[in-house]
Amino acid sequence: MSRNHMPKKERHEKLVEKLTSDPFLTDEELADLFNVSVPTIRLDRLELGIPELRERVRNVADQNFAKVRTLGIKDIVGELVDIKLNESGISILETNKGMLFENTNVVRGQFIYAFAESLAIAVIDADAALVGVANIKYSTPVKSNSRLIAKAEVKRKMDKNFIVWVKIFHNNKMVFRSKFILVALHGENRQGVMGVNEQE
Repeated sequence: MSRNHMPKKERHEKLVEKLTSDPFLTDEELADLFNVSVPTIRLDRLELGIPELRERVRNVADQNFAKVRTLGIKDIVGELVDIKLNESGISILETNKGMLFENTNVVRGQFIYAFAESLAIAVIDADAALVGVANIKYSTPVKSNSRLIAKAEVKRKMDKNFIVWVKIFHNNKMVFRSKFILVALHGENRQGVMGVNEQE
């Protein structure tokens, strides 16, 4: 296969630009963008001091976790890469063999649900939040080593209740969607759940 031999200095400059605008591009995606091999991209990153994808995601997630009020860091499933409290959030999860059903290559539903639930709770600006109602649908089986992207959007706030939609994608195809009605708990109310209105 022929390669477009962009000068190395120019490729480095454009690589920095690309990863500044989208730090979650994989080495494979970058190799395709620049029409070079994956080892070339890895060498470029090393020379430029750019960490691998996993570390870049973790660094961004650490920054975003500081904004979360409702959950502890161990309660979040996946890596929180963007959050605007009471508005929206984005999280990434890399599935692995430990998440699979024993006899198949399909990720167990509880991992997908927990991924969506923790993001939905994380976007709420409260001392704590609990799920009052969850309406969920699994669209497509998820396999091991899949990179999932969850996007949450707060659709409505009604007193202490929030309606949050979460959609999970793999390769830009939706594999799971959910509507959560969450109850925000503040101070003395953290030990009990208020009433939940199921109507939108």
